[in-house]
Amino acid sequence: MRVSWDSLHEAIGACDLCPLCREIHHKVPGQGNPDARLMLIGEGPGCEEDRSGLAFVGPAGQLLTKMLQSIGLSREEVYICNIVKCRPPRNRVPEPEEAAACLPYLRMQVALVRPRIILLLGATAGRYTLGENFRVTRDRGRFVQKSGIWFMPTYHPSALLRDETGQKKREAWQDLKQVRDKLTELG
Repeated sequence: MRVSWDSLHEAIGACDLCPLCREIHHKVPGQGNPDARLMLIGEGPGCEEDRSGLAFVGPAGQLLTKMLQSIGLSREEVYICNIVKCRPPRNRVPEPEEAAACLPYLRMQVALVRPRIILLLGATAGRYTLGENFRVTRDRGRFVQKSGIWFMPTYHPSALLRDETGQKKREAWQDLKQVRDKLTELG
């Protein structure tokens, strides 16, 4: 089957491969520039995202928009999605079988966008793209090249909203500057 945006959205819309789809308002496939040089991957939709069907529109999404602006990018220039396309109950971390059900969709998104860089937002995004041994506090801030794509893991914006000391915010800013510089270097 030839992958297209239409076939991908149709497949996500019809998906019932895990129980997450049973108690949601909307599936949240992702959105943005289909030819983006930078793709962002988070964990899964939250309450606001479930209501709207759009990724990163709640408080964490508003912070993410500001983070992108800080390196000279708008949301319209990037592609934003999540590991799972349906909201886990009470915003819990997706179970391995839930993530496994959605990972083929994520792979299709990466194949369609063909980004130069993928910014991994948080531990769940890092674990399902870079491997089970990934730890965000240990591995963030270092580029990893895989299949011709540069991956930069950093903290999820929701973790930054809870960061009372400001340490994670400072580290995330360093990560974003590296992404900005790598985008410039790649042309």
